[in-house]
Amino acid sequence: MTDPSRIRARNFPSAGDEARAVQPHGRYDGPGSAFRMAFTDTDFLLREELRPVRLQLELLKPELIQQEQGVESTVVVFGSARFKAPDVADAMLRDAVASGDEAAIRRAQRMVGNARWYEEARRFGELVTREPEALGEPVIVATGGGPGIMEAGNRGAYEAGGRSMGMSIFLPFEEAPNPYITPELCFQFHYFAIRKMHFLMRAVALVSFPGGLGTLDELFEVLTLTQTRKIRRRPIILVGRDFWQRLIDFEVLVEHGVISPEDLNLFHYAETAEEAWDAIKAAYSGDNPTLTARQLRGN
Repeated sequence: MTDPSRIRARNFPSAGDEARAVQPHGRYDGPGSAFRMAFTDTDFLLREELRPVRLQLELLKPELIQQEQGVESTVVVFGSARFKAPDVADAMLRDAVASGDEAAIRRAQRMVGNARWYEEARRFGELVTREPEALGEPVIVATGGGPGIMEAGNRGAYEAGGRSMGMSIFLPFEEAPNPYITPELCFQFHYFAIRKMHFLMRAVALVSFPGGLGTLDELFEVLTLTQTRKIRRRPIILVGRDFWQRLIDFEVLVEHGVISPEDLNLFHYAETAEEAWDAIKAAYSGDNPTLTARQLRGN
């Protein structure tokens, strides 16, 4: 009997096969030689003219891997990279007090106060992970992959025994992604724009804890795209009403006519992990066709 595997064998060797089979060719293997295959030539791929190709690759790699891993819907967590876990913040304060440095003590005291947001984000990641199908579709937590609030969201999912995603951006002052991300779903980006697009491509809800410029950048991106209807409506939760209302007076924008009063309904406030998760579940429990958790693929 004919072996079916012989009938279905590749007609051409794969790119990987040929890349592994290439042998050095003396003078054509040295610096400056153009002999290397284009897709194995890092110097070529990093040329300025190849930026469009790199943008495409950075969009495509996470997309294909998420498809392979069965990730369809995510709950995205934003927030400060600088906040510490409560035990870490307490240790910082003890060290500062021991040093007698008043400035260090003040910084550590602020860090202890902000540690509550780390703990809320950790519990939020745990809540989502323990009820992955509460919205009617399987969801996982996705973060920016770094420390602080991002670490807390991934950590909560990890401690609940589930998967979570991290989309890190290369920064000179961050050495590695946090240790709680599912390795198969840990990505690194060069382009902020592509990273932010991936945040939204599968998001069924976005939860923003207190944060700085990066958090504001991500938050206003999603608010603008929602307001202009470039993306479909989904719950946007701001955790920590006092922080957000002191930082951004949205009513002033309404008073000056630069946003509509209805735009204030684009987001909601919450104080705790439970409130945030309950608000998301409530949004999807009603009969609202603009709020469906299922992510539809196609043109």
